[in-house]
Amino acid sequence: MTTIDPENQNQITHVQSVLCHSDKEKIDITTDITSCVSGDSEEGKLERVQFINTDDPFPESPDAPVEDKQLTVRSVLVGCILGGIVAASNIYLGLKTGWTFTSSLFGAILGFAVLKPLSRTAPTFLGGGYFGPKENNVCQSAATSAGSLGLLFTSGFPAAYQLGLLSLHPKDDIGRLFTFTICCAFFGLSFTQPLRKFYILKLKLVFPSGVAAAYTIQSLHVGKTAEATARKKTKALIYSFAGAIILRVVSEYAPGLLWDWHIFYTLNRTGWTSAIGAESWGWIWEWTPAFIGVGMLTGINASYSFLGGSFFAWAILGPIIVAKGVAFGTIANPSIPGYMNYMGMSLQDPIHHPSPRYWLLWPGTLMLLCASFAEVGCNWRSLYAAMRSACGNVLQRFSKDSQSAEDDVFDPVPENERVPFWAWGSLLVVSTIVTCIVMGVQFGQNVGVTLLAIVFSFLFSFIGCESSGRTNINPVTSIGNASQLIFGGLGRGQNYSVKRGELLNSLSGMLTLGKYNQAFGMTSAHMIGDLKTTHLLRASPWAVFVAQLWGAVVSIFISAGLYVVFSTAYPCINDLSYTTCAFPMPDVQSWRAVAVAVSSSTLPIPPSSGYTSIALGLAAVLSVVAKYTVVPPKYHDFIPNFNAIGIGFIMNICTYPLAMFFGSTLAFFWRRMFFNNYQMYCFAIAAGFIAGEGLGGIVNAIFTISGIAGATYGTSIGCPGGVYCG
Repeated sequence: MTTIDPENQNQITHVQSVLCHSDKEKIDITTDITSCVSGDSEEGKLERVQFINTDDPFPESPDAPVEDKQLTVRSVLVGCILGGIVAASNIYLGLKTGWTFTSSLFGAILGFAVLKPLSRTAPTFLGGGYFGPKENNVCQSAATSAGSLGLLFTSGFPAAYQLGLLSLHPKDDIGRLFTFTICCAFFGLSFTQPLRKFYILKLKLVFPSGVAAAYTIQSLHVGKTAEATARKKTKALIYSFAGAIILRVVSEYAPGLLWDWHIFYTLNRTGWTSAIGAESWGWIWEWTPAFIGVGMLTGINASYSFLGGSFFAWAILGPIIVAKGVAFGTIANPSIPGYMNYMGMSLQDPIHHPSPRYWLLWPGTLMLLCASFAEVGCNWRSLYAAMRSACGNVLQRFSKDSQSAEDDVFDPVPENERVPFWAWGSLLVVSTIVTCIVMGVQFGQNVGVTLLAIVFSFLFSFIGCESSGRTNINPVTSIGNASQLIFGGLGRGQNYSVKRGELLNSLSGMLTLGKYNQAFGMTSAHMIGDLKTTHLLRASPWAVFVAQLWGAVVSIFISAGLYVVFSTAYPCINDLSYTTCAFPMPDVQSWRAVAVAVSSSTLPIPPSSGYTSIALGLAAVLSVVAKYTVVPPKYHDFIPNFNAIGIGFIMNICTYPLAMFFGSTLAFFWRRMFFNNYQMYCFAIAAGFIAGEGLGGIVNAIFTISGIAGATYGTSIGCPGGVYCG
């Protein structure tokens, strides 16, 4: 799953614009990031912070009470509940678009909204007592962990079911789904502790989303007008959250009026007959709050590149390859002349008779791989240093001379608040043993292959940290596809049957991806990004570690359970025989295609698609290299983002890039013209939009299972050919 962190580029706009010019750059944010701590003054003017940098913890407020208890039952419980909401959203949004989203800002703001009033009104034994920024960080970290494992169920598992590698229906495999998720849930948490010292304390990488979360939490608690600021942000989040839920649920009963606007179909009906071509290629407008919110967070580079890639694929290349007889569509509706379906994924003859969707899948996938690994290659020195440091930290524990090697990096955290070696070390060992047992007993996988997947998840974690810490780009889809290629080659060397090779490829790839993802995946290096927030707020890494463990437990049952719910409501998720589906599932397409390719005796790629893939992959590499060697940092925003361009190729529907384009453009002018207002409300509104639409999708799935969904009782007004289009 590629997340434009949103699995790949959450350029938290005003933080990203000033924080990513240098690894160790200290920034005077007087002219840009204002009122991070103080909020609005009574006169309506923002009090300006004189100097804040992204390396060192925020200064302690002399008026703030001492937080004796950071790890509390109330903070972990509320955080896990909020993370569960985001996990539900991520299953829905991941299947829709290939993106999943962090619950960091959502957990920070809504956690404050729940716990602050409780701390004032409830007796101590029922959750009362002082609630400060450090405990808020614990709540936010639990939410992040609880919402972090949906990626497995929006990429690898649906692909495995589509290929017939598991049981007929996920509910028949619920036990295996739970145990496989357990294998991924805890392993990555142990990675974060040795890497915290290197990436946060030594290299002092920025981790823009972690910095943004720290600023947000600080603004809710500290300053003369923090209480007024908190009320405003909380109301904005709740209103946007509720509005998105209502719109998503109500629109299901009139999708052609309230959700999807088929503008080109309407123009076709008014006499402009050629406009039906644009409708056939998926150019419709969708009122999706989630992706308007994503655009508000990602900034114009990611969203404009996404739209540019989508336009190049589905408005230029697609029509060309169809006109040249290289790819083929099918008639969508015989009653509408010229209305075609170009989104099929039939694999009956993928080389000689591919659909445009299949043909474009390969250039998109290769661009993702090339762009992500070119980023890593351009930063190989610090990546190598990180691997040496992490391995060295482990070896030092068993060395007589361990203390001297650790004195070169100052750790501001008191010894009693750090995560001890026995905690993360034992978690690493137990998780490895459990993984080997589960993969061997339930899936028949060789122990050596399982251990190899664990090793690669550890190596790939450096790539995620390096990329997210410097640029906020997290190459989650590329990591998954790369692991598939590795284990696909291993399967060929063992002369497995095609089905056995595809299963090995999928499971090993998901194991690598899942373990990597729990530590560094989804959006902006989840756990290590949380530790950046912890560092800035002077909170306890031990408290955050325990909260993340509880959140991981919640993520196991929430993610797997909701996947079964969606699969029951929408069987097309796991069955390729359906000609249409409410979920485009771009990551599933990519995952399935790579699994088939590496397990087949012949490469199932049309030659013209392969040559185009090579050319665009080379362009992606050259673009990244130029960014690091030729283009000054201040112009990096003008370099096309080939991760986003690649997703535009894989995404077979153009509504999401249009919505992101709209959201980022809106935020750009909002920030330029009304910066104070933008800073107060933008993050909160965007987080509410994203979580709200996802939760609305869960409600719609439940309504579908119950037989009261829009497909049964809704209207088809505004839909092409009068066919319900929800």
